Amino acid sequence: MNAAVTTELKTIDHWIGGAAVAGTSGRTGPVYNPATGAQTGEVVLASAEELDRAVSVAREAFTTWRATSLSKRADLFFRIYALFDEHREDLARLLTAEHGKVLSDALGEVQRGLEVIEYVCGIPTLLKGGFSEQAATGIDVYSIRQPLGVVAGITPFNFPAMVPMWMWAPAIACGNAFILKPSEKDPSASTLTAELLKEAGLPDGVFNVIQGDKVAVDAILEHPGIAAVSFVGSTPIARYVYETGTRHGKRVQALGGAKNHMVVLPDADLDMAADAAVSAAYGSAGERCMAVSVVVAVGDSADPLVEAIKQRLPNVKVGDGFDPTSEMGPLVTREHRDKVASYLDSGPEQGATLVADGRETAPDGDGFFLGVSLLDDVTPEMDAYRDEIFGPVLSVVRVPTYDEALRLVNDNPYGNGVALFTRDGGVARAFQFDVNVGMVGINVPIPVPVAYYSFGGWKSSLFGDRHIYGPEGIDFYTRTKAVTSRWPDPATSKVDLGFPQTR
Repeated sequence: MNAAVTTELKTIDHWIGGAAVAGTSGRTGPVYNPATGAQTGEVVLASAEELDRAVSVAREAFTTWRATSLSKRADLFFRIYALFDEHREDLARLLTAEHGKVLSDALGEVQRGLEVIEYVCGIPTLLKGGFSEQAATGIDVYSIRQPLGVVAGITPFNFPAMVPMWMWAPAIACGNAFILKPSEKDPSASTLTAELLKEAGLPDGVFNVIQGDKVAVDAILEHPGIAAVSFVGSTPIARYVYETGTRHGKRVQALGGAKNHMVVLPDADLDMAADAAVSAAYGSAGERCMAVSVVVAVGDSADPLVEAIKQRLPNVKVGDGFDPTSEMGPLVTREHRDKVASYLDSGPEQGATLVADGRETAPDGDGFFLGVSLLDDVTPEMDAYRDEIFGPVLSVVRVPTYDEALRLVNDNPYGNGVALFTRDGGVARAFQFDVNVGMVGINVPIPVPVAYYSFGGWKSSLFGDRHIYGPEGIDFYTRTKAVTSRWPDPATSKVDLGFPQTR
């Protein structure tokens, strides 16, 4: 008998009102260890009624939470930071167990989430308004920021801790109550997050977790008690979330997919560029929205660059994420692994050159592994270029000039991240000015902004008008109110039907 069948499966429940809550829908989904292929748990899948309960609890909690002073909120977030920092390895181990990424990468994910928590510890400053004394005679005008109410986050499988932190930390710090709908593929980090927030002293009901699938997503998008929705995922779903949510009167930021290019000019340090390409393409098995998926080799850089990348691939150790010698783990599901591997057939069929086939170097066993793979001579018409593969398959597109490289990037429907490798400062400055992409790296392959800037792409990589975290995150989770005040002498009061004058 299969050992996985005899092992007791853990159940991942909802979290509502400060406590774990068992599901009542009767529906569950499997949770796997991607490194072994064994099912390790089952996650409850919410009904619309369960989401409605969470919204009711959150609305009640919001009434008190929004009135909590900024100094008390800041004190709380310092405690939250300290507690999450203390438990960073516990969180990381959950990520490795259910997503598959190597432990060092999981720890890096937690660190980038902690940076956003650290940023919102300054919430008293971040929520400062403006004041104009004597805007008109005897009249002062000032603006204040206020929370929206109950807001929700729908997060992807590839960053089960970090992306939720990017959402709930600024949302709650701004005075909102938050409902998280994590990916059903790796949900355990969400419940540990809830437990740590409660331990830190966050009032019950301010943070809630609804586990689920499309039923829960649709319930969130349609619920009249939810004021705003943040989403990170693929472009087709991001478009659906944005259109459905806004149709139901919500503020929506929906971050979609990517096809991130790394442009390498002939004057670049090709060894450094090859190191960067391998690191950025295969880290986290390519399951990053900021992963480099296309190297654009310009002119004479192509042959030596491809050779340098090829030489590095046998040294990438693929294995169980808990093995300290592993540098790349498995993909999140068997189905996703098989889909990613299919490009190693379709690429050559459409004219690409298969330089490295990860199916030949994947570890043995039932895990969802695919080794590092490299396609050369890819053209924009091929599926390997057009699709967001989201796996350890790197494509090389050869172009003769810088202008053609820039045109290739700008013509792509995605606009998430891009990198340029060069020694020429003038070209680099022109590139960052002309390229139609939201996040640009100059000799930096994965240009994820620090927490006090904001993360987000352009074109089909973003639906909505606000990026995530940083100043734009504060903007997204608040709305401004302008107050005009006068304290006149009652003896001067009179009826005046004219339009108010500011003189």
